[in-house]
Amino acid sequence: MAAARILSTGSYLPGEPISNDELARYVGELPTDILDGIQVQRRHWIADLETGTHRINNSEMAVEAARSALAGAGVEAADVDLIVVSTASPEYLLPPAVTFVQEALDIEKCATTEIRSGCAGFVEALDVARLYLERSEHTTALVIGSEAISPLLVPVFLGLEPDEIRMRDRMNPYNFGDGAGAVVVQGGPENGGGIVGSAIASVGGKRSPAMQIVGAGTHAPVHEQLKAKRLVDLKVDVVESGRFTPFVLTEALTAVLRATALSAEEIDLCVIPEGNAGYMVEELEEAGLLTPEWVELKPRIYENLTEVGATGSAAVPLALDDAWRKGRLQPGDKVMLLAIETSKWKYAGTVVDWSAPAPATDG
Repeated sequence: MAAARILSTGSYLPGEPISNDELARYVGELPTDILDGIQVQRRHWIADLETGTHRINNSEMAVEAARSALAGAGVEAADVDLIVVSTASPEYLLPPAVTFVQEALDIEKCATTEIRSGCAGFVEALDVARLYLERSEHTTALVIGSEAISPLLVPVFLGLEPDEIRMRDRMNPYNFGDGAGAVVVQGGPENGGGIVGSAIASVGGKRSPAMQIVGAGTHAPVHEQLKAKRLVDLKVDVVESGRFTPFVLTEALTAVLRATALSAEEIDLCVIPEGNAGYMVEELEEAGLLTPEWVELKPRIYENLTEVGATGSAAVPLALDDAWRKGRLQPGDKVMLLAIETSKWKYAGTVVDWSAPAPATDG
């Protein structure tokens, strides 16, 4: 069986970063304690704050991230025979966003598949690609996580004065950002790195969603949906997210270590985009879940939430690309990618025996 190795990463963030101070001029301020809990200091949006118009769309962000990853790997788009995309915010219900990525990369024919998911989706997509590559059914894959959340946020404040916006409606704009991340994965001989193993599950079979995008689907007659205040609305249960997330994270960590037959001590870097290490450890401690494994991993947790916001499917590859380009990943490192999403309490995790040398830097 072949090994599936990550050759390179890439990312794309739309527009200039939007600071909390700039955002406050449009949606109003948040109390300091709430802002500290959200953790985000900057984010990038495809939507213009003044007008709500889009400077780029979801699949175009995915293409830019893909081009960045291809350049880093020294691989031509024509060599790609599999593209897997994860997103919860495509431009259209059909055709799938992945087919627009294929078209923009000028690939006449290749295998494509798309996962409709949030934060856990990229790792799920990586696992799908891995299975094809390990069976030698395909040789070179692009795996992309891309998210355009700001179009759901602009209706909260567009045309309103900041003091007209309810406090609970202000939180989502502060929390979320847009962006895309990608990796090039190639099948080859087992010697020399590759994906070690993975674990995925949905543990919310009997729980209500803590995050839900409602509207523009088939859950209700379209003529009834048009009567709603917003055609599409992002609903987040902040209280339940904070309460149950530590349990899902801990189960995810345990499952990934079991699936890979590794110990926490053997993990060199752990990419968890859901929050910074200090804040997450506090939540785990309050829930009585600060296990020896978490204590061991704490100094090796990597994330960039403060700089990009919660970016759904893009969160893991954006953090991974950031780590790679800053020299935090070296060949031989064992890298854990661990993500959960509160939509229906899903997790996905994998461990990669890293083999890609650090990218060249200017100068």
